[in-house]
Amino acid sequence: MIAAAAGSPEPSPRTVTPTVETVLAFVNTRADGSGRREMFGDGDSFAAWLAERDEFGGETVATDADAAVARELRDALVTLLLAHSGDEESLGEPLQRAERHLRRVGSHYPLATVVTAGGVELASPQAGVPRVFGTVLAAVTTFAQSSDWGRIKACRNPPCHFGFFDRTRNGGGLYCSTGCGSQVSMRKHRRRQRQASAAPSEA
Repeated sequence: MIAAAAGSPEPSPRTVTPTVETVLAFVNTRADGSGRREMFGDGDSFAAWLAERDEFGGETVATDADAAVARELRDALVTLLLAHSGDEESLGEPLQRAERHLRRVGSHYPLATVVTAGGVELASPQAGVPRVFGTVLAAVTTFAQSSDWGRIKACRNPPCHFGFFDRTRNGGGLYCSTGCGSQVSMRKHRRRQRQASAAPSEA
């Protein structure tokens, strides 16, 4: 369950909270063409991933259809995180599609409010794979209420798109690492060089 206990000290903007860790663990499961494997390729791989993640309930039986739902939810969240990074290709219709999908998912996996003397938290009242998706939505909902929701981003360097928490003072981070930032800078430099060489020379 995702806790938001009353009376807890306000976390620093640079602190990665358990809710952030839950969201990032889920979104950072896609293949990127650079060595990262697709973790939700089928039911078996999805179940194997879940077995290693206590926050999602540990070992769970999953089908290929469950894995497909997980991929769709994950990809919609990645689109939102790319929008947080200002990625132009993710804005407009792609973002609207992602938001519509997340609204549908939210209606399929409703959350329960758990109130105790120690605080209030959101949790999924379901079991099995539905509980997994509810746990992701609970984490997103809990953290999105903070002013730091926009700090959960996806790297703008394609095809990386790795989810990360932006710890920069001004919240202006665009890439998950300096390596990805350097790759983008190099591509832009080479593009300018090609454009300059292709431009007609003055008589």
